[in-house]
Amino acid sequence: MFKHRKITGLEDFFIFLSLRDEKSIFFYRINGWNKKVEEFIKRYYKAAMQKGVVIEGGIKNPDKENLAYYDTVMGRDFMLDIDFISHSLTKWLPRINAAQKSNICQLLYGTLEKLRLEGKNEGMLKNAYIKFMCWLYYRFEMILNRLGEEEPPKILYEGDISRYELMFLSILSGAGCDIVLLQYGGDGSYLKIDPNSCISENLLIPDMEKFPENFNLKSIRESISEALNRNRMYGSPVMYLNCTNAWISGKGLEDIKTALNLRKKLLDEAQPGNRLNGQESNLQFRINDNTGTGTKTKPYKLFYNCFIRINGVEDKSVYANELYGFLNDIKSQNRNAAVIDNMVPLPSNEEIALIKRHNYTDIDQMLLDLQSNIEYTGDPELKKLIKKAFLDIMFEEAQNEKADERVKINRLTNKAVCLLCWIKRYLYGLFKNYRFPDVECFIHTGGCKSGAEAAFIRMLARLPVDVLILKPDLNSVCEVKDRLLYDINFEQSMELKAFPKGGSLAMGTAAYHAERELDTLLYQDSGIYREGQYKKASVIKLRTMYEEIAILWDEELKFRPNFSINSDTVNIPVIFAKVSGVKDGNIQGYWADIHRLITSDTIVIRHARYIDPNDRNPLKAHAAEFYKNGKLQKLKIKKHPAYKYGFLDEAVQDHILDKLQELIDKRIIKGTFENGMEYAAVALVLNLPMEILRMLQKFDFTKKNPKIIYINTAETIISLEDAILTAFLSLAGFDIIFFIPTGYRNIENHFNTLNDLFIEEHRIGTFLYDLDVSELNNFSQNTKTADNKPWYEKIFKKSRKR
Repeated sequence: MFKHRKITGLEDFFIFLSLRDEKSIFFYRINGWNKKVEEFIKRYYKAAMQKGVVIEGGIKNPDKENLAYYDTVMGRDFMLDIDFISHSLTKWLPRINAAQKSNICQLLYGTLEKLRLEGKNEGMLKNAYIKFMCWLYYRFEMILNRLGEEEPPKILYEGDISRYELMFLSILSGAGCDIVLLQYGGDGSYLKIDPNSCISENLLIPDMEKFPENFNLKSIRESISEALNRNRMYGSPVMYLNCTNAWISGKGLEDIKTALNLRKKLLDEAQPGNRLNGQESNLQFRINDNTGTGTKTKPYKLFYNCFIRINGVEDKSVYANELYGFLNDIKSQNRNAAVIDNMVPLPSNEEIALIKRHNYTDIDQMLLDLQSNIEYTGDPELKKLIKKAFLDIMFEEAQNEKADERVKINRLTNKAVCLLCWIKRYLYGLFKNYRFPDVECFIHTGGCKSGAEAAFIRMLARLPVDVLILKPDLNSVCEVKDRLLYDINFEQSMELKAFPKGGSLAMGTAAYHAERELDTLLYQDSGIYREGQYKKASVIKLRTMYEEIAILWDEELKFRPNFSINSDTVNIPVIFAKVSGVKDGNIQGYWADIHRLITSDTIVIRHARYIDPNDRNPLKAHAAEFYKNGKLQKLKIKKHPAYKYGFLDEAVQDHILDKLQELIDKRIIKGTFENGMEYAAVALVLNLPMEILRMLQKFDFTKKNPKIIYINTAETIISLEDAILTAFLSLAGFDIIFFIPTGYRNIENHFNTLNDLFIEEHRIGTFLYDLDVSELNNFSQNTKTADNKPWYEKIFKKSRKR
């Protein structure tokens, strides 16, 4: 019989029997989890499935058919005698050999004898004996003839074990099986049966914690199946692998210019503890292999590439010249190079149409189908590497994507299509006439602004490409985060509109660079802002008292409550309110208060229907093609001949389109996604009056914002078009206030009341009707009477008397 021994490590379970001390076996229970334990369970599960038994939900008791067959073969005789049991085993399990039979016989007899000594009568002993015999035959017969072999059979039991099951597994353990019990609820139930842990050992390793809620053998089985599917997706192992950054000196451009045949030599000569650019090197020799095949059927061939981001500049006066010379040096090495300025242009409709795709129900299905679009016809090993890099990055993106399954699949499909379009656009040319171990060059200036763009850059870094990200402007943002990326940081910042190429080299004067440096000192985290410093804005709706409106109305945005800067976006607090009634019924004071709010940047709408619904709008016919699948087709809109905003600054155009998307996404207008209201919004916002466009063009997000005062003294309901316009302009950063002396429900009829942008109402006094808006003309900007002075002037007026 085999003896139980304690393991020195989880690897002991997979050691051959002849190499174990005294040919011992292991019987352990696992009551906690960590990543190491999870990997062990996966490996043990595979071994049990191949050459053992996996038990989920307990060992089923013999049913009527099992017992009937047992009676037919063995009869119902029973004697607690070792010879009787030996003879019965020979008849019942003819495939086991003499040694196997002897061990089982002695262990079975010993277990029954123990039950007898506990006071069990002959009937109970007979029932236990038949149960054990049926379990041996119906559940474990396939492993009994392998007892004593070099690879002991593995048994994996999931759940809380019963006393008779534990006795039975103890028999199999002594006969030569390794056994593991998975106990997700802890050890309490087990210790009631075996309080001194005489039969099995409790696994104790550092950093174990409670099992995750959804952890079970089913999830293990699914993850193994998923890994196998992905192995099939990858195909045969790649021959080329990347050695990224492990050999570099940290000098950036000089590293990329290093001759390819010297890079391996530099790696071989590198000393541990090397300092790069004043930083302790944390670079390691990285081989990226995620195929999960577990075997290497071919020797790997390494290519030595760089993945570097340079933040800031070392010397502004020579920076452009350095880059110009750098690119010429790369080309002189007969290396292909691609240069991208500011952003990788999004795929065109024509490029997207060339990607073969279908509807997908899961991510593996989607990637298996989409990767067939990679049609590189050069080096076949490089084609496999491109596919592998694409799959590696997409699986990482899938792991980081937090959304429900349907949304997740849609987002990842869109990202994968972008990557495939860019592969066709750039890689086939970059790898033209490729021969190993060539390494090409890809340069991106300005930093990556989107997740898809960052994923593409990360994918390139897994290929025979030196990837260089230049971010000379320290205020710009780059979304690339990667364990392979090496950052080089300089303190000086400068703007670079485009990579300097022959014929278009632009150099800044000393005064120009001094001004840019002054910008950095004055306008970074100082509360002082350069003209037009920020191009993006997010609106915060201010909840105020009515009296506060007059105070905040003509303030610069940066002085308002909750104003803030988040990266490259300004959070601007705006007023969006309705004022109902007339304070104290004082009509003259009412018009005076309104007149005081009129500034040079204020549009005053004196009667309902600023936008006439009957006016011709040439954009209506195209609204459906401009908005599809929940997204504005921004590139298509900008290229369309009916598009009217091409004369505006690019950032202003983007601001308008972004806020239009937000207006639709938030469902502010009733009927959005129900009766086509989203298309009405698209048509109206793309056909704004010129006076509004001019206000948007000159709007600086850190200074005073444009305003609209909308007066409606009659029973006329404010039109849907005006509701769409004012909701959009509020999102775009306008202050908007409606004066409704009648108190009638009006603009709010067009808004979804549960939306957080629903208008704030101030009821200030008596409802009056048929007021004459022309009375507003009787006031000049300086008109102030004793009765009409603002409330805050009355409160804070200083007495002339001491």
